Amino acid sequence: MTFPGARAARGAASYVLVGAPLDVSTTFQPGARFGPERVRRFAETFDDYDRRTASSFSDLGVHDAGDLRAWDDAPEYLAFLRGELRDAVRDGAVPLLVGGEHTVTAAGVGAVAPDTLVVLDAHLDLRDAYDGNPWSHACVARRVLDGGPDAGGSADADADVDVDAWPPSADRLVVLGARTGSPEEWKRADADDVAVVPPEDVASWTPSFGPDERVYLSVDVDGADPAFAPGTGTMEPFGLAPREMRDVVRAVAPYAVGADVVEVNDRDDGQAAALGGKLLREFVYAHADARPRDDATVGGG
Repeated sequence: MTFPGARAARGAASYVLVGAPLDVSTTFQPGARFGPERVRRFAETFDDYDRRTASSFSDLGVHDAGDLRAWDDAPEYLAFLRGELRDAVRDGAVPLLVGGEHTVTAAGVGAVAPDTLVVLDAHLDLRDAYDGNPWSHACVARRVLDGGPDAGGSADADADVDVDAWPPSADRLVVLGARTGSPEEWKRADADDVAVVPPEDVASWTPSFGPDERVYLSVDVDGADPAFAPGTGTMEPFGLAPREMRDVVRAVAPYAVGADVVEVNDRDDGQAAALGGKLLREFVYAHADARPRDDATVGGG
């Protein structure tokens, strides 16, 4: 199954979607490996036409490259996934990543080398390690800001990986909707390179990016209140409404050079997958609407 409306040929694509079913460090409800398939399936009911942008999704140049099969060595898999996404960037396309656990965001960041990572998330994900694992889903924001303890571990063994650009990095982190974290994480979040917007302030948040600032957007579906998206690994009450998440995606998309939707699993009736798929489509509509119609280098890099 391909993502509905993703009809573009690979060589002509403006956006390349890749599924990343990594599911090795989930700490509560596993099943993120089923995320890419469920996001595709529950997007089947969405209309192709978007009235707000007066555009049809199937006309926006999206190609679905399928899933990149995951294995249990997370650093090695992330390095390989980064290479796949980087190929899309070199071809002038914007990578769209569908997880899988949140760890896969490291590969998306590594592919596009943004200045800023913007995350919709219930959690800070700023632990240096979780259960002794520095590549846990609970550590992905920390890895992006501070790098890895092993410079990517076994990633250096992959001949296609530019080790000088690994671990992935961004200069700044913005977390929207975070409502929980360890003392260590909140201490790291107090640094100047991190901004945390609590759920009650997300509706009034607006981007303040520079004209040349490169942004990567990561949507962890657990940023939503679990009443809206129970199919995720670590539910956290008092979260965001879908419209608040939609508005963030629309606001950030014009600045973005890549995006992902992560942490959808199979533990509900499709609510999380439907929300994730809809937010992915909203990203494409908003991104395509904001860029010049004759711009052939939407991916940057």
